[in-house]
Amino acid sequence: MMNDDLFAGSRPASQPLADRMRPRTLDEYAGQDHILGEGKPLRNAILAGNLHSMILWGPPGTGKTTLARLLANHGGHHFITLSAVLSGVKEIRAAVEQARQTHAMQGQPTLLFIDEVHRFNKSQQDAFLPHVEDGTFIFVGATTENPSFELNNALLSRARVYVLKALRPEAIRGLLLRALEDRERGLGGLGLKLSGDQLDLLAEAADGDARRALNLLEIASDLAEDGRIPQAALEEIVSGQVRRFDKGGEAFYDQISALHKSVRGSAPDAALYWLCRMLDGGCDPLYIARRVVRMASEDIGNADPRGLQLALAAWDVQTRLGSPEGELAIAQAVVYLACAAKSNAVYTAYKAAMQAARESGSLEVPLHLRNAPTRLMKELDYGKAYRYAHDEPEGYAAGENYFPEGLEGTRFYHPVERGLEIQIAEKLRRLAELDRAAGGEGVDG
Repeated sequence: MMNDDLFAGSRPASQPLADRMRPRTLDEYAGQDHILGEGKPLRNAILAGNLHSMILWGPPGTGKTTLARLLANHGGHHFITLSAVLSGVKEIRAAVEQARQTHAMQGQPTLLFIDEVHRFNKSQQDAFLPHVEDGTFIFVGATTENPSFELNNALLSRARVYVLKALRPEAIRGLLLRALEDRERGLGGLGLKLSGDQLDLLAEAADGDARRALNLLEIASDLAEDGRIPQAALEEIVSGQVRRFDKGGEAFYDQISALHKSVRGSAPDAALYWLCRMLDGGCDPLYIARRVVRMASEDIGNADPRGLQLALAAWDVQTRLGSPEGELAIAQAVVYLACAAKSNAVYTAYKAAMQAARESGSLEVPLHLRNAPTRLMKELDYGKAYRYAHDEPEGYAAGENYFPEGLEGTRFYHPVERGLEIQIAEKLRRLAELDRAAGGEGVDG
């Protein structure tokens, strides 16, 4: 547990630039105009000192911790911070007791900030509830994960969720310029000069993360020569940066969803973009390959069965060759699937058939469909009156029923009028005509 006297005292020279440049006022705070712009409710509440419990949800480097500090500073609150990675119920109880003592002895309210609050389990999250209810402290939690999935409903009902967005390049550029000019906390005393192109390079490499941008600038400043940072050195510094990609987190599922929907929407260029975003962010190519196989069955299906073959081949190539050669095969499959005729008829039919199987109970197999390997089974009419399709006209036993009693004539599979399923639909319509002619249960495909 850490008790911070906000922005007080001198800062050690060894303190990282990103921490030294932490905004002290709302005017210094970059981005998030959608919640902190002029006239926005949160900004008005901060300026008036009327705080409420909240969850700050956003990617790393968007200012969640800084905003919590500003909330406490403007409201005159005692500030206590806990990390859910390092704390447990013991630390929570200590924070509660400290908040009570501060209020009793000094009359000062407390703001309790929980970093990575999603890492607390249900019982740990529940431990906050009575103290939020009785006003022991204002609760502010920070998370990079979707609160809907990671936080208890009881806690969510007592705290408003604010979504923080990745900073745009122009906001990052402004932060860098302020750090270069600030003599008290930044690098103003070094006389560094960066060209516009160099600032843009750092802003793009930061990928919306203010902390990353300032860290890159600080590293670059150590390589300065006569107030200038060599272009080659700057490019070397940013070359190892990867795009934001949280394996297993919200961004992960958002991006795989975007890839899948781009394939389904027949948008090969967008599909390639999301594929490359995931690969660039460090996603396991084999995971993508498995998902591409799923796309082939779910969204292309029998409209173009070659899609499934190509998806499986891409998976095999990735397994055999590894990176980076295998990823080209995955890209080939993604582009093919995006351009292929689309059908979810099998996917829809499968779900409908599964639902029927679960809801209809253990219906008996009709006698004529049962195998009869023994005399007793034959005496019980197993297999009696079964019609061997190959011996029938057109190789089809017109009017025959293959369903258990009660489901006769049910149709799950409805081919679409695209790709190969056009021909499949025509065949099923022909078979339905034969069924009707034979007095059966034919249903048009």
